[in-house]
Amino acid sequence: MYQPHHDEEDVGEPYYGDGAVYVSPPTRTRRRLIIAVASVAALLIGAVAVDRIAAARAESRTAEAFQDGMGTADRPSVHVRGFPVLTQLAEGRLDHVDLTAQDIPAGGTTRPLPVTRLTVGMDGLKTSGSADEAHADSVTATAFLSYADVSSALGVQVSQGDESGRVDATASLPLVGDVTVSAAVSAASGNRIAFTDVRAEQGELLPPLKSLLDKALDQPIPLRNIPEGLRLRSVTTTEDGIDARFTGRSVTFRPDSSSSA
Repeated sequence: MYQPHHDEEDVGEPYYGDGAVYVSPPTRTRRRLIIAVASVAALLIGAVAVDRIAAARAESRTAEAFQDGMGTADRPSVHVRGFPVLTQLAEGRLDHVDLTAQDIPAGGTTRPLPVTRLTVGMDGLKTSGSADEAHADSVTATAFLSYADVSSALGVQVSQGDESGRVDATASLPLVGDVTVSAAVSAASGNRIAFTDVRAEQGELLPPLKSLLDKALDQPIPLRNIPEGLRLRSVTTTEDGIDARFTGRSVTFRPDSSSSA
């Protein structure tokens, strides 16, 4: 008996063999939908890329303003938060900016205490057109002061104390020996760090050593390299140094803006 061939059963239709699944070509409507989705995706990717470029420029300008204002050797790291950044720039302010700077110098003081690391969170940041000044509506900041830097500023060896909120200070003199005392660390007015409640810990407090410790600890040490408008709120001791926490409103970062209180 005559058996018809498959290609005679469905003329013009593709055949993929027994058990194969027939796939129809995309319809015109489906093709249009695919093109539209791809176009929207391309526009979104382009918009994100443009916004990222704008954010990078804003971060660079903010870092430049801070570096010029605080005299840091290295450019600080800056991160602009929020999306889109272009909208924020159009309004003339950035919603929130995080900044981290290293080794802020403290020249021109009798006991210069550099800030080892400064982390800053800024809300409502505005920058000038010349990028030499930046202004924030409100700021929170933490200045980390390493024990090595504190020791250099005070002239005695400072390390973490046995109790929370205290440090040990060791004074040494040739032919005299050394002595270690413990002191409480606290925030004082004028953005200064005070050392109080001094207690002898180890060694004999001979007059030359006492004189050296009195010179180091009797007067609070000022932090003169903090942006104008920030106020010291609290200090805490850590294994590696002292954390000084600041807050402020209407804070300006510009050349020679260091606190001199």
